[in-house]
Amino acid sequence: MIQKITLLSVVLLQSLTGIAQDVSNSVWHVQAKNIDPNNYYGVTVANGMIGIVSSAEPLKVKDIVLNGAFDTYGRGRVSNIMKTFDFANMDMDVDGQRLDRKRIQNYAQTLDMQHASLTTTFDHADKISVKQTISALRHLPHTALMEVEITAKKDVSVTPHSVLSAPDMLRDVKNFYHLIDRPHSLIPLITSVAKSPTGKNTVAASNSFIFEEERGKEPALIHEEWDYGLHRLKFTIQLKAGQIYRFAVVGSTTSSEHVADPHNEAERLTIFAALERTERLKKRHTEAWNKLWESDIVIEGDANVQRDVHFALYHLYSFAREGTAYSLSPMGLSGLGYNGHVFWDTELWMYPPLLVLHPEIAKSLLEYRFQRLEEAKNNAFSHGYEGAMFPWESDNEGQESTPVWALTGPFQHHITGDIGFAFWKYYQVTKDKIWLRDRGYPLLKEVADFWASRAEKGNDGKYHIINVVCADEYAENVDDNAFTNGMAKEVLGYAAEAARELGVTPNPKWTEVATGLIIPKLDNGVTREHATYNGETIKQADVNLLAYPLKVVTDITQLKKDLDYYETRMDKNGPAMSFAILCLLNARLGNTEKAYQLFSQTYKPNEVPPFGVIAETAGGTNPYFATGAGGFLQTLLNGFGGLDITKAGIIQLKTKIPSQWKSLTLKGVGIEKRTFVVR
Repeated sequence: MIQKITLLSVVLLQSLTGIAQDVSNSVWHVQAKNIDPNNYYGVTVANGMIGIVSSAEPLKVKDIVLNGAFDTYGRGRVSNIMKTFDFANMDMDVDGQRLDRKRIQNYAQTLDMQHASLTTTFDHADKISVKQTISALRHLPHTALMEVEITAKKDVSVTPHSVLSAPDMLRDVKNFYHLIDRPHSLIPLITSVAKSPTGKNTVAASNSFIFEEERGKEPALIHEEWDYGLHRLKFTIQLKAGQIYRFAVVGSTTSSEHVADPHNEAERLTIFAALERTERLKKRHTEAWNKLWESDIVIEGDANVQRDVHFALYHLYSFAREGTAYSLSPMGLSGLGYNGHVFWDTELWMYPPLLVLHPEIAKSLLEYRFQRLEEAKNNAFSHGYEGAMFPWESDNEGQESTPVWALTGPFQHHITGDIGFAFWKYYQVTKDKIWLRDRGYPLLKEVADFWASRAEKGNDGKYHIINVVCADEYAENVDDNAFTNGMAKEVLGYAAEAARELGVTPNPKWTEVATGLIIPKLDNGVTREHATYNGETIKQADVNLLAYPLKVVTDITQLKKDLDYYETRMDKNGPAMSFAILCLLNARLGNTEKAYQLFSQTYKPNEVPPFGVIAETAGGTNPYFATGAGGFLQTLLNGFGGLDITKAGIIQLKTKIPSQWKSLTLKGVGIEKRTFVVR
């Protein structure tokens, strides 16, 4: 219903509409002002199923990504994650003139990380102020809410349009419009349905207005279909100076990867949300996020770092969710980066913070791998090995989806160990023996069988792993990579431990291979990255991973020697995770001030405007790099925070924090939701 307010109230309300609130000191908000559309990298609101990427254009979004929906198109001749319909776009006419960037002032966008919503505010000439808030609803995985508030500065006619459009990759688009008319509610539905590029999947999206007016007094609606790729629903209101008008748009999207009948399901989900109404949707969304934020990293004494920590946590929490079998791509749900495929980035970088803070979400990432175990066994069979050989780039089917020109696909085998490592760490944290029996051990057994068949006994009587791509991807098709061999050693041991936990006799071959695998050394005693390594520049951490997260190197003298040697050989333009490992290991060694100097390098050089979302490398342009966020968070949890995962579960090592901070508090840790404090 249109509300009348005084002119004084109009002035006060402008702080909430066209003129953005000052949140520069808030640790829960990231704000973009003075936006340059030519140098803009959007921020994402997501709920683990849909990712909505912001745009520099008012009332628009750049992309909406649908988790789990893949098809073959674009680069690489491989299966890629898909965009779905842009169901969150709007147009607005003001006195018959279409609103655009040229006609607005005071444009600002603010991400509220605590409540997972993005608010855009601006003024159109001297006529109206607009405030729009978008949320990917946490409690409704396929649904998003767009709230709009218009404040009239003078008498004005405003026509909002809800626009539903198809990305270029979708084909055979069909548009639908109908009204569900009930005595208590009128639900207008615009819906679009299409086929994926090869016709493999059906994709659908639907949205509806939610009006505040009582039934029978809603604005009159007009539906327009301009072409097969776009249709819209609009209404016109006449506002007096000082009046505020509020409405919302709720939209849902799904595909035949998720349900048998995506067309009807998208409409049902939208109807459900429309009848829940705006305030109830917001309440349940907020409650879900409040529960997530019970697990937090709190830094006292540095508001800027605290905001950055929340930004990283917000993205990991946004890109994954409990109760699914979906994993994390390096770019999460922030776009189509890396084709939405799943790499070691998940198990080594993004999974560990989630395991510590939200084991129930970490469990979903493991379920993704377990449900694709048969594909991994087929992959091992095809390559002449036993057990399970997981793909370097995994799509929704769990098949190898690395483009053929990249040698990482056939040869970067440490991924199989990384997955086994993650499975055992989950058991150490949760002690869930039923899960170990049904999920953990069945996978660990296949992983161990793979390594037992993959390793070769040499003339020296030792075991060797021949012809791999290292964790340092500059080194291709080399023998006895330190990280690969080290990971195989640990995971073979974990499989044997898992068997004994369940009262099963482990395969003695596992112990024989684990004991016999070599970790090469240089003449100076430094752990050698691979059998033919001679000091070359490396892309990223490899040997240093043997000290963390692995425990192959535990001798402090050896750890320091390896750290000093490889720190000077890492490519300064490599991915940020290397700096995270350098920072973390220095923190564990007690070199706190040096660790602090390295700390900012784990993410700050990778920030891009206007929000500071992080790219894979310094100067990169492919955000949001959730892998980097995972490494950054591990420096706090496992470095300065001292947390370590052992047979006894999560423990805290002796540690100290930088002098620049007053305290570091790790809240909601593990299944017991414990709190650890470092002062």
